[in-house]
Amino acid sequence: MSLADVLAGPPEDAAPALLGRYVAAHGVTLRITETEAYAGTAGDPASHAYRRRTARNASMFEDPGTLYVYFSYGMHWCVNITCGPVGVAAAVLLRAGEVVDGVEDARRGRALRDRDLARGPARLTRALDLDRSADGTNLLDGRGPLVLLDRVDPVEHISAGPRTGVSQGADIPWRFWITGDPTVSPYRRSPRAALVGNDALRE
Repeated sequence: MSLADVLAGPPEDAAPALLGRYVAAHGVTLRITETEAYAGTAGDPASHAYRRRTARNASMFEDPGTLYVYFSYGMHWCVNITCGPVGVAAAVLLRAGEVVDGVEDARRGRALRDRDLARGPARLTRALDLDRSADGTNLLDGRGPLVLLDRVDPVEHISAGPRTGVSQGADIPWRFWITGDPTVSPYRRSPRAALVGNDALRE
């Protein structure tokens, strides 16, 4: 199945299907090893688009494959790939990857082990040198800074578990990773998650 077909579907299907695929930007190539799905206007309280469309999240409502890039906690960028029908606002967060080419560019002066260069969404965007300027570009048309390569590794075992760092919908098992891969980020549950009590996706 092509990635375009994958991204036409719901985020919980697209997220695991992205594992093992290769993307590149600014001289750095990585293999995706961890993703996280968000259902947007379908009733997912953890999604940035849960309540309404805004100037910040507008890219989530565009064609499948569109990048939604946002600044998190005033500290770092995160990159998502939209999926599903136009207007639904579902997306997949790229959480981690293995840098396979352009290691020195991905390091960007940081004293990190190779396995840690894109281990987590903030490091991933920094390794690929992505920021808000990539927001609204599309992964599939080859014209944006992030492009999909015609390469995918078969993934034998995929694990799924609760999403990281969200206070609502925390226990929805929509975080997916290649089982045993050393580049997968550590799980960190939000300290507020237990207080909210909204741990199931609404029908």
